[in-house]
Amino acid sequence: MGGVDAFVGMSKSVLSELNQFNTIKPRAFCPHPLYDNFGKKVKKEEAIKKLNLDSSQKYVLFFGLIRDYKGLDLLIESFAKKDFAKENIKLIVAGEFYSDQEKYTKLIKELNLEDQVILANKFIPDPEVGLYFGAADIIAQPYKTATQSGVTQIGYHFEKPMLVTNVGGLAEIIPNEKVGYVVEPNPEAIAEKLFEFFTKDRANDFNENLLEEKKKYEWSTMTKTILNLHQQLK
Repeated sequence: MGGVDAFVGMSKSVLSELNQFNTIKPRAFCPHPLYDNFGKKVKKEEAIKKLNLDSSQKYVLFFGLIRDYKGLDLLIESFAKKDFAKENIKLIVAGEFYSDQEKYTKLIKELNLEDQVILANKFIPDPEVGLYFGAADIIAQPYKTATQSGVTQIGYHFEKPMLVTNVGGLAEIIPNEKVGYVVEPNPEAIAEKLFEFFTKDRANDFNENLLEEKKKYEWSTMTKTILNLHQQLK
């Protein structure tokens, strides 16, 4: 802390924790800007074709390295709480397992969800990221603990509705019922809102708001925040 002159907190929870160490130095809240290095949006039809997916299905995407705190088990369990199969809804899990994969595959089997869950268990290279987000109708981040998540900013870049859990700083940048949902981290709550998203056709409502909300996370905003802090140091 001694060598730092000012702080930028990318979540309000982290900024609050900073007070345990320092309450004097200048600080500002600014979420991480968009991850815009994954190329342009890919049309759903094109993405589904390139990923060899079924065009008659709808897709929920869980994306990124798979660690236990990210709550993939909650998301899998949520698919057993509603009749997602009847609505042609499937879950895509795209990313490497950094925790015990058997725990999740066993859960999928126990819940008879082998036909509902698509496991793309691999590192997703940059050129393929847009395909997975293009194929998805909604992005799910069912984290059990978190400060923030880069997946959120990828979702904004590709203008995809998102469901996040009410932990850490996730809810700070996903206005509930505006660009997606903020729910409690349990399978029932996750299932209810995902099911509502598809059965009540909420995509159009959220998509219009996403275009406006994503403007808050332009890189110029981060630049201005840093420059304003610099001015306070003079």
